[in-house]
This record gives sequence, C-alpha cells and structure tokens, in this order.
Amino acid sequence: MNGKPFLTDVRALRERARRHIREGAVTPGYKADRGTVVKILNEALATELVCVLRYKRHHFMAQGIHALGVAAEFAEHAAEEQAHADLLAARIVQLGGEPDFSPATLTQRSHSEYIVGKDLSEMIAEDLVAERIAIESYSEMIRYVGANDPTTRRLLEGILEKEEEHAEDLASIIQLRAKTYEPQTP
Repeated sequence: MNGKPFLTDVRALRERARRHIREGAVTPGYKADRGTVVKILNEALATELVCVLRYKRHHFMAQGIHALGVAAEFAEHAAEEQAHADLLAARIVQLGGEPDFSPATLTQRSHSEYIVGKDLSEMIAEDLVAERIAIESYSEMIRYVGANDPTTRRLLEGILEKEEEHAEDLASIIQLRAKTYEPQTP
C-alpha cells in the first residue's frame, strides 16, 4: 500500500453529497459521458421493445405440429425482453435521462429489425438473428462503459447473459427441428 487512504475523508463525502443533491444517483465519481450512455441505453431500449413485439407476434402466429412448444418459448422470451426494457428505462431515468418509447421512431433506433417470418422456421431464424445482433450490441456497450459506469455495465452484462441464453434456446430448436425432419437412412 502507498499509505494513501482508501476512501475520501468522510466529511468531504458528506459535503459533496449535499452540494450535488439534485444530481440524484449520479455523483462526481461518475466517469462516463452521461449523454452518450443515455443514448445507447435508449437504443438498447428500442431494440428490446422491437424484440418484444416480434416475439409476441411469433407467439400468436406460430402454427404447425411443433408450434405449441416453440410458441411457449416465444412467449417466455417476450416477457424477458420486456423485463430488460423496464430495467433499461429505469437506468435511463437514474442517469437523468428520459426513456424514449416513441413508436414513431422505434424501428429506426433499434439495432434489430422487425421481420415477421412467413413460417415457423423463418420466425425462429429471425429471432435468432435478432438475438445475435443483441449479443454483439450489448458486448460493445459493455466495452464502452467499462469501469466508467459499473452500474450500467452490470445491468448490460445481466441482459447479455439472458440474450445468450435466448440465442442458445433458438439454436437448439433449429437443431432439433433439423433432426426431426432429416430423412432416415436405412
């Protein structure tokens, strides 16, 4: 150790907390560019909302002999994506921003697309593509915020973990469907 105290003097902490009370949860120790973080969180929010809508549509439109189980998976993913959207909106507010729920610009701000798919196989594939986009997007956001905003980083890491689970679920469904429909050799 270099003999330097770990924490700032308690009196100084208390004084700073009182002086910047209007900043809410954002203290002088916050190192990220708040405007940029709010912008990327709003893009993530738009992405999650587009995913909710696509998964909901796929849940209701899934048809075929194997559709029941896949439709249930779509419904579960829609609920989890909605939970992600709620977490992102709450963090945006904590940072002093405003969550953008405007339907007029939702698809332009979203990283993923709203592609409906004409049959169950296309629906699964489009959802997997969207999850892969989300994985890449969240990975980049996590690298961007790094140590400058540990709370946002942990939030994004938690969402990334679920997106990876979703991608694995969908990839497993594709593999299972491929095995089911493979011609049997004698």
